[in-house]
Amino acid sequence: MTSDEKAPQDAVLGVGIADTPAELGAFLHPGCVAAIWRRQTPRDVQIWLDGLDPQVLPQGRVTLRPHAVADTARHLFDEAGLPAGPERDWLHNDVVTLADIFSGLLPARFLRLRLDVVTTNACSKFHIDAITSQLVCTYRGTGTQYGISHDGNDPKRVFTAQTGSPILLRGTLWPTKPVSNLLHRSPPIEGTGETRLILVLDPVPALEDQST
Repeated sequence: MTSDEKAPQDAVLGVGIADTPAELGAFLHPGCVAAIWRRQTPRDVQIWLDGLDPQVLPQGRVTLRPHAVADTARHLFDEAGLPAGPERDWLHNDVVTLADIFSGLLPARFLRLRLDVVTTNACSKFHIDAITSQLVCTYRGTGTQYGISHDGNDPKRVFTAQTGSPILLRGTLWPTKPVSNLLHRSPPIEGTGETRLILVLDPVPALEDQST
């Protein structure tokens, strides 16, 4: 562990708290099952995001090389009709930055990028994904919820990642054993009128050449 990395601050949860992108390297520490970049979206951007018509929020699922994230995100924004301006520019730059950080940390030859607009209770059951790892950032709405399960049931204490704070999570395919007992879920929001916008990044180890 380098001087830029922090061991998990919560010894019970094993969740590393980072105040800078470099400190997300704590995620690679053996005792760290998740890491959160503690930050806030700029106020003007958050007000803009929260006030947008859900119909213009970008959505899409693409598997791509990290260097293609910028063009792909721009295409998804254009396709949705996301209004131009400095707030959109910030969001675009942030998606690209998080993809660069995530693909460099692991590293990953390919990424599965997902932008989801959520208004239901999709993925509201606590679980751990059958992947190596994942980055989730909630740009609008309630953040990802997580907690420790010692018996396979729902966590007794549930924590919520702050809106705008990326969280790194280990999956069942993470090479270090035992498997993480930190479960997560999308917060149940159906019927509340809330609309969430989330970015999800998964590493993909290899693809056929024609899939680039």
